[in-house]
Amino acid sequence: MIENQTKEHVRKPDWLKRNLPSGPDYEKVRNLLSKSRLHTVCQEAKCPNMWECFSRHTSTFLIMGPNCTRNCRFCAVEQGPLGLPDPEEPVRVAEAAQKLKLKYVVITSVTRDDLPDGGAGHFADTVRQVKNKISDVLVEILIPDFLGDEKALNIVMESGPDVLNHNIETVSRLYPSVRPEADYLRSLEVLRHAKKMNTSVFTKSGIMLGLGELPGEVEETLRDLVGAGCNMLTIGQYLQPSKKHIEVDRFVSPAEFDDWRNTALETGFSEVASGPFVRSSFHAKELYHGVGKTYY
Repeated sequence: MIENQTKEHVRKPDWLKRNLPSGPDYEKVRNLLSKSRLHTVCQEAKCPNMWECFSRHTSTFLIMGPNCTRNCRFCAVEQGPLGLPDPEEPVRVAEAAQKLKLKYVVITSVTRDDLPDGGAGHFADTVRQVKNKISDVLVEILIPDFLGDEKALNIVMESGPDVLNHNIETVSRLYPSVRPEADYLRSLEVLRHAKKMNTSVFTKSGIMLGLGELPGEVEETLRDLVGAGCNMLTIGQYLQPSKKHIEVDRFVSPAEFDDWRNTALETGFSEVASGPFVRSSFHAKELYHGVGKTYY
C-alpha cells in the first residue's frame, strides 16, 4: 500500500540506514581496482551497496571510462572529456576478475554515443577476455541502448554473455524528465531483439521506484517488459545522488517492495529482486540462480 508523503517532508526512513562495512577484504578489492586502473559502477554511481559488495570480493566493472555522453537526471555518473576506450582494459578486467576468484562477473559501461558502434566491440572483447581467462565463468552484461543499433547489439550478443541486462529505469511518462536522452520503446526493443538473437540468453531489466510513478504505470511497465521477453527484474528505491539530480518523490516501504515482487512474478518474470537497496547488479549471481529474495 502506498504511503502518503509530501515532498517538503520527505525524509530518509530508518530502513534506508545501514552500517558501512570495512576491513581487509574491502581494502583488498579497492586497492586491486586502483592498481589495475579500473572503474566500477559501484564507485562512479555512488551505489549504497558498494561497501558490502567490496567486502564480499565483488564489484561491477565499469568499462570505457568514468564519464558518460548522456546526462540522465537520476544518475551520479559524470559527463566529461571522452577519448577512445583503452584497448588494454578488457585484459585488465579479466585479470582482476581472476584475482578476485570470481565465477560470476558483471560488466557494464557508460553510454558512449560518440563511438561508431556505441562501444559494442569493446564490450564484446571484454566478455571474451573474461571467458578465456576464467573457466566455467558466468558473465552478465548491463548494456546501454546503442541508440537502437541492432548491428551493435549483435556484436555484443555474439561474444557469449550468459545474461543480457538493460534497465528500463522508470515508467514511460517520466522519461522526458528522468531520461531525456533515452527512449522507452527503444529500451524495450533492445531486450526484445536480444532474446530473438539468442533465446538461451537470460534477459534482465531494472526499475526504480520513488520518482513519481503511479501504480498503474508500474504495472504497465512490468507487462511491457514481459512482453519483450524479459526473464529477470530488479526493483529498487531511487536515491538522489546530489542536489543537482531529480528529487526523491517518496520512499517506498519494504512491505510495498514485497508486494511489487509478488506482482512482478504474477506478471510472468522468472525471478525478481525487490527491495529498498536492490540495484541491477547487487547479488546478481544469487538472482541468476533463482534464490534472489533470500539475499535482499
